[in-house]
Amino acid sequence: MATSSPRSNASADSGASPASASPAELPRQLGLWSAIAVLVGTTIGSGIFRSPAGIADKLPGPLPLLAVWATGGLFALCGALTLAELAGALPRTGGYFVYIREAWGRLPAFLYGWSELTLIRAAALGGISLTFGEYFIRALGYDPSAAPYDNYAHYLAAGALALMATINVVGLRWGSLVQNLTTIAKYGGLVIIVLLAFIVGLPKTGGHFTPAVPPGSFSVSAFGLALVSVLWAFDGWGDLSKVAGEVSDPRRTLPKAIVLGTLSIIVIYLLANIAYLSVLSVDEIRGARLVAADVALRLVGPIGVTLVSFTVLLSTFGSVNGSLLTGPRIFFALADDGLFFRQVAAVHPRFKTPYVAIIMTGTLGVAFVLLRSFEQLADIFVTASLVFYVLSIGAVFKLRRRPDWNPPVRTPLYPFVPALFCLATLFLLGNALMDPAQRWGTLGVFGVILLGVPVYFLTVGKPVKGVR
Repeated sequence: MATSSPRSNASADSGASPASASPAELPRQLGLWSAIAVLVGTTIGSGIFRSPAGIADKLPGPLPLLAVWATGGLFALCGALTLAELAGALPRTGGYFVYIREAWGRLPAFLYGWSELTLIRAAALGGISLTFGEYFIRALGYDPSAAPYDNYAHYLAAGALALMATINVVGLRWGSLVQNLTTIAKYGGLVIIVLLAFIVGLPKTGGHFTPAVPPGSFSVSAFGLALVSVLWAFDGWGDLSKVAGEVSDPRRTLPKAIVLGTLSIIVIYLLANIAYLSVLSVDEIRGARLVAADVALRLVGPIGVTLVSFTVLLSTFGSVNGSLLTGPRIFFALADDGLFFRQVAAVHPRFKTPYVAIIMTGTLGVAFVLLRSFEQLADIFVTASLVFYVLSIGAVFKLRRRPDWNPPVRTPLYPFVPALFCLATLFLLGNALMDPAQRWGTLGVFGVILLGVPVYFLTVGKPVKGVR
């Protein structure tokens, strides 16, 4: 097993105060509610406002549509319940990187960091910020799918990324403050949409829930592809673990925040989709690129579009912030462990943030958002992430064999819960390979991941003193 870096593990279980942290460590400043805000704020972003159209196109029936969202929620909950055990036992900066390294060794851990660098993080930032840009254009009264406004959306997204990277360099407290405020706003906005749909829309339309399963509205392959899009919306339940080294009293706080935050997201997502179906038919949802705005337009007219667009702007702004708050910590941990350029593990002498990692992450996100569409970014992100979901959550099977394994909480219904998660993930990857439309894109993602193997052996894969 790989040895742990002294800096990244220093005071990991003691909950050292900021005052006691050495200059090379990240101080523990996030309490329970801020931790929940990081998880919820990172998760609720573009997915619930942008993905329903594509999902309804694959599953054009009310029951299949709701079933795939419920399945995605179950999937996320199984992962979160397992992650609560892993994060509580190993509350260190880096999250999945730490669990993969401790369970499977340095090469798989490097491949995760490599994939985060070249695919996952930049694609996530690009997809979320592009939704921000599109809703910003819509709030101004223009069509973000028409020229030249489609290009303007990309430029606005790049600007939002640059601004949030600057805020996160200045300090974790500023980043977490933005996260808390935008999380409150996005929850409030979703609740308003749900209430308006149920109080105003449902009595007018009676809802669009029948026929529940129209002919041709369900197939296993289509369900699997739609589930990939749902996972884009749910992704974020694991991001809190990446800043575990900055959470106060981590053995108590991390498990609570992960489980409570994930459960709240499942509830609000299911309610949001029921609300959409209360106002729009499945066919209308299929054509609603910005579904929340279309629902608001139907309910209260143009002023509703402006209000909802403002809510989505806050939501996606908060998700960009959350991704820039969590993602760079992976590169920080990678560099701190000797698997990347040491400079990336630098901590700003004044702001106490991993500023080099944040700037690098933000720059890659800007490049991706200027070069790719939303659908391309979402597919890249989810496909690459699924590979490392299996390694991260599957780490619990190996780590439980360690005699010193002493997590504050244990995964309920073990080993069924983590096994279900891993098997479902493998099914999604296999389904993407079997589908002709997804096959080459999936193989391309796998190719980039495997390219990390020679990179590892040519750079940091040489024997290191003190590492077995």
